[in-house]
Amino acid sequence: MMRKSSILIFLMMAAALVCKAQPSAVKNAAKSVFKLTTYKADGTVLAESNGVFAGAQGEAMSNLSPFTGAARATVTDAKGNVMNVTRMYGANDIYDVACFRVDGKTTALPLATAKASAGTELWLIPYGTKTKAETATVKSVETFMDKYAYYIFPAGATANTSACPFVNAAGQVVGLMQPATTSTDIHATDAAFIDNLKPTGLSASSSALKAIGIPVALPADKEQALLALMMSAQNTDSIKRAATIDDFIAAYPTLNDGYNARAQMYYEQNNFKLADDEMQTALKKADKKDEAHYNYSKMMYNKVAYKADASYPDLTLDRAYSEAEKAYAINPLPLYKHQQAQIIFSKGDYRQAYDMFMNLRKTAINNPDLLYEASRCKTMMKAPAKEVIALLDSAINTTDSMRIQDAAPYFFARAEAYASVDSFRQAVFDYTRYEVLSNGNVNDRFYYTREQAEVKARLYQQALNDIVRAIILAPQEPTYYAEKASLELKVNRLDDAIKSAQYCIKIAPDYSAGYLILGLAQISQKNKADGIANLQKAKELGNEQAQGLIDKYGK
Repeated sequence: MMRKSSILIFLMMAAALVCKAQPSAVKNAAKSVFKLTTYKADGTVLAESNGVFAGAQGEAMSNLSPFTGAARATVTDAKGNVMNVTRMYGANDIYDVACFRVDGKTTALPLATAKASAGTELWLIPYGTKTKAETATVKSVETFMDKYAYYIFPAGATANTSACPFVNAAGQVVGLMQPATTSTDIHATDAAFIDNLKPTGLSASSSALKAIGIPVALPADKEQALLALMMSAQNTDSIKRAATIDDFIAAYPTLNDGYNARAQMYYEQNNFKLADDEMQTALKKADKKDEAHYNYSKMMYNKVAYKADASYPDLTLDRAYSEAEKAYAINPLPLYKHQQAQIIFSKGDYRQAYDMFMNLRKTAINNPDLLYEASRCKTMMKAPAKEVIALLDSAINTTDSMRIQDAAPYFFARAEAYASVDSFRQAVFDYTRYEVLSNGNVNDRFYYTREQAEVKARLYQQALNDIVRAIILAPQEPTYYAEKASLELKVNRLDDAIKSAQYCIKIAPDYSAGYLILGLAQISQKNKADGIANLQKAKELGNEQAQGLIDKYGK
């Protein structure tokens, strides 16, 4: 009885998915079905599936899951030709589908011009021209995203047909097969939905595509392509980043953006020769020569300003200035004059740079940054602090309240200026505004710097809090423990001072300040013998204050 029952159930399920005579268009559909193989980084096979070509230039669609974690992929067409998957177009992990491109001419299967309804007979086309298609009757249709269909069939499927296409009598793709995970039904996702998974400027940042080692294709729209190029700078995968840049330059060979992005990539890799060559290429091929000269100047300036230790003598401030001049001669934009002013500042001519920054306030790029840069010139010229503070006041006061975070460096610079004239409480206030505007994204050196101002302002509890924050961020820095011990000694917290100094010595046995403060704390606790011994140790380690203290307390 049990065996007869099982056979009956199987026959009932198979009734909806059977082999029968096929229209010629259905037979031809097999030419467009392929086998998909994905590989791990070590070259071993990760997964296998199927799919269908949706365009004559290598456009294809399949399921997403075989791609997740893949370093590369290939497809094998009905004739046995193997092609590499070169670019991903889009993916959707909810419906487990992906759209991509392979490196070859392909036989495309057209998309269905109309949705199939419940009761419609379709054909499931397996991979391989010798394998017959199976008919399947649509059980029900669900709609998603207001316009796409999700088909449900009341039957199981033949093995190895995942992501194979369902086609109508005209040989048009209706959807891709997906086995159900919770029932014996099989499903199909609308092919039109998969075909519309086109790349955008933000596609590369999607979690589904980030999990695939194959680069994302460049969007067809120019503005989206520019966004994709800009976003590629944030891509930690150098292969994907380079692919986006290569695709952009191939699509837009007369735009500066691609060459500049490639030069920037080389610059970050400290390959200055290739970066230099790329900017030279931009000068030859890009339409907007002024932009090319400006970008070239900016790269040279950044190299000298931020990577001076990396040897490449061809990139100099003089050449950077010359390129900025050439840009301005072609198109007299204030931006190019600003670049010249920054280079003049870096060359040490602070008076000329100051005049240039202030003159730029009469142009279209007038903004608070010019006042900030002028204040830096005044600082380097050793002008009175009140002149520096006045410029920074103006920079802060003219910053749009909606963009007040932009004023963070102005507050820090004004704090430094106040500290230079012993206005320590004002300095502490500005340091705090800087911390707030930076959303607390500050380092241990910031807390140590503010602690120094707080000590001089006699804000001892705030100073203790800050030095503890510095220690939390840099627990192996002996200077901070010595500073903490010194501050605890100042407020007569002797036990704490001794513990801090001892820990300082523990992590840095050759750091003289630890012994000096430990000695002073011990002397304050009437432990003169140990205190003098530690002062002596500080002296042996080269501490210049130690001898005077030994003379004072050793009598």
